[in-house]
Amino acid sequence: MTEQRPLVSAIVPNYNYAASLKLCLSALQAQTYRPIELIVVDDGSTDDSVEIARRLGVRVIRTERNMGVAGARNLGVAHASGEILIFVDSDVAPYPDAVEVAVGMLAADPGLGAVCSIHDPEPLIRDSLVEEYRALQYHYWTASSEGPISFLFPALMAMPRRVFDDIGPFNTRLRETEEVDYGHRLTQRYEMVLTTAVRSRHDHDDKLVKLLRKLYRRGRARVPLYARRRRFARGFETSSRAGGSLAALAAVAASPLVIMLGPAGAAPAVLALAVSLLADLGMYRFVLRRRGPLFLLYFGAVHFLVNVTIAAGVAAGVARWLCSARFRRLYDADLTMRPSTTGEAAT
Repeated sequence: MTEQRPLVSAIVPNYNYAASLKLCLSALQAQTYRPIELIVVDDGSTDDSVEIARRLGVRVIRTERNMGVAGARNLGVAHASGEILIFVDSDVAPYPDAVEVAVGMLAADPGLGAVCSIHDPEPLIRDSLVEEYRALQYHYWTASSEGPISFLFPALMAMPRRVFDDIGPFNTRLRETEEVDYGHRLTQRYEMVLTTAVRSRHDHDDKLVKLLRKLYRRGRARVPLYARRRRFARGFETSSRAGGSLAALAAVAASPLVIMLGPAGAAPAVLALAVSLLADLGMYRFVLRRRGPLFLLYFGAVHFLVNVTIAAGVAAGVARWLCSARFRRLYDADLTMRPSTTGEAAT
């Protein structure tokens, strides 16, 4: 007699990602694992996302208003029946065995609360050099952190339903950093791993301004949590990465000395730039091996801007943390809250 396998509920939060939604849903429908139910939570999209999902025969839950990804995930769980929850962002396409591998890892270790995927170094949709940069940079940072983590990566993440019920829902007050908060809460009781065994491709941001704006907001919003919880972002927010960003910002801040003091004033900026480059030397070698020297020059220029932006966001967050008691309480979540069930089911 064949042992019955647990039902998996794949929950796809979506907001105006029609360009990648079909790829995401088709990849989920092609999974080797069975049984699996597929739920799209459309969070107030104004494009043709809902029609795309319906044409593929996927169940759609539509929200009355845009709630943000945290609320969309919670709503999906409220409508899910599976023993295992798979959260898949609508700009991510899992490999055919991704669900199979994740469920197997959870079954092998009852103390494992979540399994997170590492995206490939190639983007899902290749439509800009910025996206090529981001795919390589994000892959290197995550792959070099493979193993136990406390920083949640929910773009493709599997967890037992019992763990979600124990930890509680995502904090709907957090629009940018709900995964940071949830990862900290989860790892107080369970282990969590980031692994290349669960593979996927991600349709990263393809516009530089959009990417920089997102990174700035995230850097600023994480300050209240970092300020109160030391070393909580285990395996990801390393001192070398933080140092690289701070050194890049210092290089920009020191650049006026060149105008004021002439060539002698360039020394602090050059030194800070050298420190920033050395902090990410492993990543630059990785990019050189994959894409060659010409792309490396482009990559280095964009990454310098990214480092400056992240450091500037953190600096702004520190200033706001010092001046605003309300900002300091940003992560004072009510852990007794339950998922919202506001929405209309459709097939």
